[in-house]
Amino acid sequence: MEFFRINRDIPFMRHALLLNAISLITFLAAVGFLAVRGLHFSIEFTGGTVMEVAYPQSADIQKVRDTVGTLGFSEVQVQNFGTARDVMIRLPLEKGTTSAQQSEKVMAALKATDAGVELRRVEFVGPQVGKELATDGALALLFVIAGIMLYLAFRFEWKFSVAAIIANLHDVVIILGFFAAFQWEFSLSVLAAVLAVLGYSVNESVVIFDRIRETFRGKRRLSTEQVIDHAITSTMSRTMITHGCTLMMVLAMLFFGGPTLHYFALALAIGICFGIYSSVFVAAAIAMWLGVKREDLVKPIKKKEGAEAELP
Repeated sequence: MEFFRINRDIPFMRHALLLNAISLITFLAAVGFLAVRGLHFSIEFTGGTVMEVAYPQSADIQKVRDTVGTLGFSEVQVQNFGTARDVMIRLPLEKGTTSAQQSEKVMAALKATDAGVELRRVEFVGPQVGKELATDGALALLFVIAGIMLYLAFRFEWKFSVAAIIANLHDVVIILGFFAAFQWEFSLSVLAAVLAVLGYSVNESVVIFDRIRETFRGKRRLSTEQVIDHAITSTMSRTMITHGCTLMMVLAMLFFGGPTLHYFALALAIGICFGIYSSVFVAAAIAMWLGVKREDLVKPIKKKEGAEAELP
């Protein structure tokens, strides 16, 4: 489906060097923030106390969050789980304070506002568990990257595989750079968003690569740069429809999803914006610089009786 059609190809690759230079600067800035400031990990990675409490009626999450926030904890996560009456509270580690003391302090404050609240469970999450989560998350990221490389190398050509992975890593590092620069909380939900962005971004790259292959087959007289420009231009309508709809949904989560979904949606929004940019200006340009050509994507057809091979 197309809302509009661009009849004249836009010369994207003419400005590829400038745009990739800007992209490289942004990438290096993100790496710098990660090296200097590091990520601000959530309780799931650093360890802390997890409490489950139940209210006799639907819980006012914002009121619970404000009540616990007055106790002086540096970071507190409050969210519903199960039913509207069940609330999960995550408290950070505090030196000289046990999980039992933390839970007693919180329950005293909650009972002062609602005597019917009940404590269902208290659990301590140690730093070792958080370290295992971080390791597992890094392995998940590595396996996703390896899987994408194998898929693209099998479906297209190794030059496209290398180009797509560089573009995808560009997106991931920039997302992490934003979280390091502004010290936003990096939680398991944010890690899930980063993995989702990897798959989302490679999907856009595959669409463009597939159109490049079709253009190589149908337009023999065009140069590689002209083929890439035509492929990107011909997918512009699809790109705007797909990413526009996705971004609207993500922005709805960002503005109306509350604190629980805030950083998850924020990571997705950043990833979608940079994913479009990297698929068009990074992945396609790198494939061009790696020397992709018609012969890489269109296999010759051999004639019968030993005739010479001829390109379709």
